Amino acid sequence: MAEHGSVEGRVVVITGGGTGIGAAIAERYAAEGARVAVVGRRREPLDAVAEATGALAVVADAADGASARAAVAEIVARFGRIDVLVANAGGHGFAPVGETSDADWAAAISANLSTAFVMAREALPALLAGAAEDGSRGSEIVVVSSLAGLFAGPSVAGYTVGKHALIGLTRSLARDYSRRGVRVNAVCPGWVRTPMADAEMDEFAAHAPEIADRAAGYAAVTRDVPLGRAAEAAEIASIVRFLGSAESSYMTGSVLVADGGAHIVDLPTVAFEHAGM
Repeated sequence: MAEHGSVEGRVVVITGGGTGIGAAIAERYAAEGARVAVVGRRREPLDAVAEATGALAVVADAADGASARAAVAEIVARFGRIDVLVANAGGHGFAPVGETSDADWAAAISANLSTAFVMAREALPALLAGAAEDGSRGSEIVVVSSLAGLFAGPSVAGYTVGKHALIGLTRSLARDYSRRGVRVNAVCPGWVRTPMADAEMDEFAAHAPEIADRAAGYAAVTRDVPLGRAAEAAEIASIVRFLGSAESSYMTGSVLVADGGAHIVDLPTVAFEHAGM
């Protein structure tokens, strides 16, 4: 009998699994003996993760019903079931409302919200089939939102709205399906060192004379974070692994914040700290 909380042999599906946090999640689950499928739109990064971890690479658009349905069918045909869905895909939406076109808005909602909604909908039959209402056997959905799901940054309207909506999706799924054996929780990371964040730091350095390089960018954006640094992708993967296992068996509809303490900072008092008071 598998140890309580073990993920060995479980089938884990990760959207946005080709890079960054998604790739780190795949590595973590695979290292513990899970059978992993990484889903994304680009073949090359998926294949790289598959080669490194032994995961199944599935090219699909998680926001498109037919594509997501075909991905789920391929995964079930390969592994026989799905135990955990990690809705990690995201991106787009980096402009204020007044500068966001209809096409940009649609792209932001598709990338940050529809990917999770559609993939969850298509995976639910498999997740429910593997669950037991008495709790002896369960399935999990882990939604990767963001600190932008709780607060608003400057000029990121589409991203902020999509990430906020993911928390509503998490709660709605948990309300409707937890009694049927599918637990649903979310994680909200702050700054994480990923290729996407690296690109943002590079752009920051290019536009801010006082920011010399990528490292200086990360230092600047985490200056007022209590832990004083950005997270590594593996640190977020550890939290996802916890939520996507029986170790979190009495949690559903929860939102875990992993931001180095950024959300506890009282912004109006930051000036006093910088003044040495």
